[in-house]
Amino acid sequence: MPEPLLSVRDLTVHFETEDGIVKAVDGVSYDVYPGKALGIVGESGSGKSVSSLTVMGLTRAKNARISGEVIFEGRDLLTASDSDLRSIRGNEIAMIFQDPLSSLHPYYKVGWQLVEAIRVHNPDTSKQAARQRAIELLDMVDIPEPQERVDAYPHEFSGGMRQRAMIAMALANDPKLLIADEPTTALDVTVQAQILDLIELEQRQRGVAVILISHDLGVVAEVCDRVMVMYAGRVVETAPAEVLFRSPGHPYTRALELSRPALQVKGAELYTIPGVPPDPSRPLPGCPFAPRCEFAIETCTTDAIDLASLDDAQASACVRVQRQEIRIT
Repeated sequence: MPEPLLSVRDLTVHFETEDGIVKAVDGVSYDVYPGKALGIVGESGSGKSVSSLTVMGLTRAKNARISGEVIFEGRDLLTASDSDLRSIRGNEIAMIFQDPLSSLHPYYKVGWQLVEAIRVHNPDTSKQAARQRAIELLDMVDIPEPQERVDAYPHEFSGGMRQRAMIAMALANDPKLLIADEPTTALDVTVQAQILDLIELEQRQRGVAVILISHDLGVVAEVCDRVMVMYAGRVVETAPAEVLFRSPGHPYTRALELSRPALQVKGAELYTIPGVPPDPSRPLPGCPFAPRCEFAIETCTTDAIDLASLDDAQASACVRVQRQEIRIT
């Protein structure tokens, strides 16, 4: 087994707010390997994006309390200086943000923003060479007529084209790690397939490691080698993709799978998970999913339940699964 490119250990991200301490991420650990893809899934507010933004150093603030380790090629990014992080961001680690319209500056042309992303990390590159590279990147992500589109503004692109432009920017400096935060949200299935194919191509050709953040289990099943399920800032299950979808090890994972529209019988009522996620500023004792779980017993609501191995490949934070009292099917 090769060394992980990124190793996250006991990552905790808490924010001090007027409503109290918000535990956005609470003790998350995972590894990402070159050429492999890790999927992080869960409902909105589960801590998926915050955990990855912290890897990028984008949650540093006066009210943030961050601890743990984020080791990237032997360097702890949590203790790295702001200048060191700026040299890594967009160069060795790149991120595709969830909303390309707000991530691309509306005042500047798309090509100008691509040129800036290239030259900030490669100052010896001329403007002409960077512009040619920008055109090549737009062509690589299937933007039509890239020679003309390079001079267009973000509002002149469709939603799918803006998303592909964001991917082009993320890939501009050949990063070793690509973090994709909901890269296919609100896109039609054709564009979605093109984006996923492009990410997989980067994995195969350059050995890029990928973290794919999504609530769409279908997308994760198509791209990822391993999946980590988050709920209320914690990891409740982790397993190889084929194992997780064949035999989920936590009731929450099962509920997410049942919520997929593709799994619904035609004409049947859409399945929804009862209740709502807990308030991160008011954590519950025991398992945070217990109030919504059909398998919950008294122990689930009182005792802290840690992630524990079910076998060499799969781990779950469900006490009843750990005790083999139930099997999630």
